[in-house]
Amino acid sequence: MTSRLEELIGVPFNDERLLQSAFVHRSFIHEHPERLPGLTANERLEFLGDAVLNFITAAWLYTRYPNYSEGDLTALRAALVKTSTLADFARSLDLGAYIRISRGEDTAVARNRAPLLADVFEAVLGAIYLDQDLAATRAFVFPFLERQIAAIFSGTTEIDYRTRLQMQAQARYNQTPVYRTREVQGPDHQREFTLEVLVGERTLGVGRGPSKQAAAKVAAKAALVLLDAEEPPTP
Repeated sequence: MTSRLEELIGVPFNDERLLQSAFVHRSFIHEHPERLPGLTANERLEFLGDAVLNFITAAWLYTRYPNYSEGDLTALRAALVKTSTLADFARSLDLGAYIRISRGEDTAVARNRAPLLADVFEAVLGAIYLDQDLAATRAFVFPFLERQIAAIFSGTTEIDYRTRLQMQAQARYNQTPVYRTREVQGPDHQREFTLEVLVGERTLGVGRGPSKQAAAKVAAKAALVLLDAEEPPTP
Protein backbone atom coordinates (compact mmCIF):
# COMPACT_ATOMS: atom_id res chain seq x y z
CA MET A 1 0.00 0.00 0.00
CA THR A 2 2.79 2.41 0.88
CA SER A 3 4.41 2.33 -2.55
CA ARG A 4 1.06 3.03 -4.20
CA LEU A 5 0.46 5.99 -1.88
CA GLU A 6 3.94 7.36 -2.55
CA GLU A 7 3.18 7.13 -6.26
CA LEU A 8 -0.17 8.89 -5.83
CA ILE A 9 1.19 11.84 -3.88
CA GLY A 10 4.52 11.96 -5.68
CA VAL A 11 6.63 11.92 -2.51
CA PRO A 12 8.99 9.05 -1.61
CA PHE A 13 9.11 8.58 2.17
CA ASN A 14 12.11 7.79 4.33
CA ASP A 15 9.87 6.68 7.21
CA GLU A 16 6.98 4.79 5.68
CA ARG A 17 5.25 4.55 9.06
CA LEU A 18 4.53 8.28 8.94
CA LEU A 19 2.68 7.96 5.66
CA GLN A 20 0.82 4.86 6.86
CA SER A 21 -0.23 6.60 10.09
CA ALA A 22 -1.70 9.49 8.07
CA PHE A 23 -4.40 7.08 6.85
CA VAL A 24 -5.29 5.46 10.17
CA HIS A 25 -8.57 6.67 11.66
CA ARG A 26 -8.89 6.38 15.42
CA SER A 27 -11.88 4.02 15.01
CA PHE A 28 -9.60 1.45 13.36
CA ILE A 29 -7.06 1.67 16.17
CA HIS A 30 -9.81 1.10 18.73
CA GLU A 31 -11.14 -1.89 16.81
CA HIS A 32 -7.82 -3.49 15.81
CA PRO A 33 -4.98 -2.23 18.01
CA GLU A 34 -3.03 -5.43 17.35
CA ARG A 35 -2.99 -5.01 13.55
CA LEU A 36 -0.96 -1.82 13.36
CA PRO A 37 2.07 -2.14 15.63
CA GLY A 38 4.12 1.04 15.65
CA LEU A 39 1.40 3.11 14.00
CA THR A 40 -0.85 5.73 15.55
CA ALA A 41 -4.14 7.37 14.62
CA ASN A 42 -3.76 10.33 12.28
CA GLU A 43 -5.11 13.03 14.62
CA ARG A 44 -1.70 14.38 15.67
CA LEU A 45 -0.49 14.46 12.07
CA GLU A 46 -3.70 16.22 11.07
CA PHE A 47 -3.12 18.83 13.79
CA LEU A 48 0.39 19.49 12.49
CA GLY A 49 -0.66 19.45 8.85
CA ASP A 50 -3.39 22.00 9.52
CA ALA A 51 -0.84 24.43 11.00
CA VAL A 52 1.66 23.85 8.20
CA LEU A 53 -1.01 24.29 5.52
CA ASN A 54 -2.22 27.56 7.01
CA PHE A 55 1.34 28.91 7.16
CA ILE A 56 2.21 27.84 3.62
CA THR A 57 -1.04 29.25 2.24
CA ALA A 58 -0.70 32.54 4.11
CA ALA A 59 2.90 33.03 2.95
CA TRP A 60 1.97 32.10 -0.63
CA LEU A 61 -0.92 34.59 -0.71
CA TYR A 62 1.17 37.32 0.97
CA THR A 63 3.80 37.06 -1.76
CA ARG A 64 1.40 36.54 -4.65
CA TYR A 65 -0.94 39.45 -3.86
CA PRO A 66 1.19 42.30 -2.45
CA ASN A 67 -1.61 44.87 -2.72
CA TYR A 68 -4.26 42.87 -0.88
CA SER A 69 -5.28 43.90 2.62
CA GLU A 70 -5.19 41.62 5.65
CA GLY A 71 -8.93 41.09 5.31
CA ASP A 72 -8.65 40.13 1.65
CA LEU A 73 -5.82 37.69 2.35
CA THR A 74 -7.77 36.15 5.21
CA ALA A 75 -10.82 35.65 3.01
CA LEU A 76 -8.79 34.00 0.28
CA ARG A 77 -6.99 31.74 2.73
CA ALA A 78 -10.31 30.67 4.22
CA ALA A 79 -11.59 29.77 0.75
CA LEU A 80 -8.45 27.78 -0.04
CA VAL A 81 -8.21 25.73 3.16
CA LYS A 82 -11.87 25.15 4.02
CA THR A 83 -13.01 21.58 4.62
CA SER A 84 -14.86 21.10 1.33
CA THR A 85 -11.85 22.31 -0.67
CA LEU A 86 -9.39 20.04 1.14
CA ALA A 87 -11.78 17.15 0.66
CA ASP A 88 -11.79 17.82 -3.08
CA PHE A 89 -7.99 17.81 -3.05
CA ALA A 90 -8.09 14.40 -1.35
CA ARG A 91 -10.66 13.09 -3.83
CA SER A 92 -8.47 14.12 -6.75
CA LEU A 93 -5.85 11.68 -5.43
CA ASP A 94 -8.40 9.03 -4.41
CA LEU A 95 -7.06 9.16 -0.85
CA GLY A 96 -10.36 7.98 0.59
CA ALA A 97 -9.80 4.48 -0.78
CA TYR A 98 -6.77 4.04 1.49
CA ILE A 99 -8.20 5.23 4.81
CA ARG A 100 -8.28 2.57 7.51
CA ILE A 101 -11.51 2.91 9.45
CA SER A 102 -13.55 0.54 11.59
CA ARG A 103 -15.71 -2.09 9.96
CA GLY A 104 -18.86 -0.43 11.25
CA GLU A 105 -17.98 2.88 9.55
CA ASP A 106 -16.44 1.43 6.41
CA THR A 107 -18.91 2.40 3.71
CA ALA A 108 -18.59 4.29 0.45
CA VAL A 109 -20.56 7.16 1.98
CA ALA A 110 -18.29 7.33 5.04
CA ARG A 111 -15.14 7.30 2.94
CA ASN A 112 -16.47 10.23 0.90
CA ARG A 113 -17.34 12.44 3.88
CA ALA A 114 -15.68 15.85 3.55
CA PRO A 115 -14.40 16.10 7.17
CA LEU A 116 -12.75 12.66 6.98
CA LEU A 117 -11.08 13.40 3.64
CA ALA A 118 -9.94 16.87 4.72
CA ASP A 119 -8.38 15.42 7.88
CA VAL A 120 -6.51 12.82 5.85
CA PHE A 121 -5.21 15.43 3.44
CA GLU A 122 -3.90 17.50 6.37
CA ALA A 123 -2.42 14.39 7.97
CA VAL A 124 -0.54 13.65 4.75
CA LEU A 125 0.86 17.19 4.83
CA GLY A 126 1.98 16.66 8.41
CA ALA A 127 3.66 13.40 7.44
CA ILE A 128 5.46 15.01 4.49
CA TYR A 129 6.66 17.85 6.69
CA LEU A 130 8.07 15.50 9.33
CA ASP A 131 9.62 13.08 6.85
CA GLN A 132 11.01 15.66 4.42
CA ASP A 133 10.98 19.40 5.09
CA LEU A 134 8.95 22.55 4.50
CA ALA A 135 10.19 22.85 0.91
CA ALA A 136 8.88 19.40 0.03
CA THR A 137 5.55 20.20 1.66
CA ARG A 138 5.29 23.42 -0.34
CA ALA A 139 6.07 21.55 -3.56
CA PHE A 140 3.23 19.14 -2.82
CA VAL A 141 0.69 21.83 -1.87
CA PHE A 142 1.40 24.56 -4.43
CA PRO A 143 -0.23 22.83 -7.45
CA PHE A 144 -3.45 22.43 -5.46
CA LEU A 145 -3.41 26.09 -4.45
CA GLU A 146 -2.71 27.23 -8.01
CA ARG A 147 -5.63 25.26 -9.42
CA GLN A 148 -8.01 26.36 -6.70
CA ILE A 149 -7.15 30.06 -6.87
CA ALA A 150 -7.65 29.96 -10.64
CA ALA A 151 -11.06 28.34 -10.13
CA ILE A 152 -12.03 30.94 -7.54
CA PHE A 153 -11.21 33.90 -9.75
CA SER A 154 -12.79 32.34 -12.82
CA GLY A 155 -16.02 31.73 -10.92
CA THR A 156 -16.00 27.98 -11.66
CA THR A 157 -15.96 26.97 -8.00
CA GLU A 158 -18.38 27.71 -5.20
CA ILE A 159 -17.30 30.40 -2.79
CA ASP A 160 -19.35 32.33 -0.29
CA TYR A 161 -20.85 35.65 -1.34
CA ARG A 162 -18.90 37.73 1.19
CA THR A 163 -15.56 36.32 0.01
CA ARG A 164 -16.47 36.83 -3.63
CA LEU A 165 -17.47 40.42 -2.93
CA GLN A 166 -14.23 41.09 -1.07
CA MET A 167 -12.21 39.88 -4.04
CA GLN A 168 -14.23 41.84 -6.58
CA ALA A 169 -14.09 45.04 -4.52
CA GLN A 170 -10.34 44.67 -4.08
CA ALA A 171 -9.81 43.97 -7.77
CA ARG A 172 -12.02 46.85 -8.97
CA TYR A 173 -11.57 49.53 -6.35
CA ASN A 174 -8.65 48.40 -4.17
CA GLN A 175 -10.99 48.65 -1.17
CA THR A 176 -12.51 46.24 1.32
CA PRO A 177 -16.30 46.11 1.77
CA VAL A 178 -17.69 47.35 5.08
CA TYR A 179 -20.91 45.98 6.59
CA ARG A 180 -23.08 48.33 8.65
CA THR A 181 -26.24 47.59 10.63
CA ARG A 182 -29.16 49.75 9.50
CA GLU A 183 -31.96 48.38 11.64
CA VAL A 184 -32.86 45.67 14.15
CA GLN A 185 -36.52 44.75 14.53
CA GLY A 186 -38.65 42.21 16.38
CA PRO A 187 -38.59 40.66 19.85
CA ASP A 188 -35.46 39.01 21.25
CA HIS A 189 -36.53 35.53 20.13
CA GLN A 190 -37.38 36.64 16.59
CA ARG A 191 -34.99 39.36 15.53
CA GLU A 192 -34.65 40.65 12.00
CA PHE A 193 -31.45 42.45 11.07
CA THR A 194 -31.02 44.84 8.16
CA LEU A 195 -27.44 45.41 7.02
CA GLU A 196 -25.91 47.36 4.17
CA VAL A 197 -22.57 46.76 2.54
CA LEU A 198 -20.49 49.72 1.39
CA VAL A 199 -17.37 50.15 -0.67
CA GLY A 200 -16.05 53.55 0.15
CA GLU A 201 -19.08 55.78 0.57
CA ARG A 202 -21.24 53.81 -1.86
CA THR A 203 -23.87 51.34 -0.69
CA LEU A 204 -23.77 48.32 -2.99
CA GLY A 205 -26.33 46.09 -1.34
CA VAL A 206 -28.84 45.73 1.49
CA GLY A 207 -29.86 42.49 3.15
CA ARG A 208 -32.24 41.24 5.82
CA GLY A 209 -32.04 38.10 7.90
CA PRO A 210 -32.51 36.49 11.33
CA SER A 211 -28.85 37.17 12.20
CA LYS A 212 -26.20 39.68 11.22
CA GLN A 213 -24.32 36.94 9.37
CA ALA A 214 -27.40 35.98 7.35
CA ALA A 215 -28.21 39.60 6.55
CA ALA A 216 -24.62 40.27 5.49
CA LYS A 217 -24.74 37.28 3.15
CA VAL A 218 -27.89 38.63 1.46
CA ALA A 219 -26.35 42.10 1.20
CA ALA A 220 -23.18 40.69 -0.37
CA LYS A 221 -25.23 38.72 -2.89
CA ALA A 222 -27.16 41.86 -3.84
CA ALA A 223 -23.89 43.77 -4.23
CA LEU A 224 -22.48 41.09 -6.54
CA VAL A 225 -25.58 41.28 -8.72
CA LEU A 226 -25.10 45.04 -8.99
CA LEU A 227 -21.39 44.79 -9.79
CA ASP A 228 -21.95 42.04 -12.37
CA ALA A 229 -24.40 44.36 -14.17
CA GLU A 230 -21.88 47.19 -14.31
CA GLU A 231 -18.88 47.64 -16.50
CA PRO A 232 -15.64 47.38 -14.52
CA PRO A 233 -13.88 50.72 -14.14
CA THR A 234 -11.22 51.47 -16.72
CA PRO A 235 -7.74 51.09 -15.16
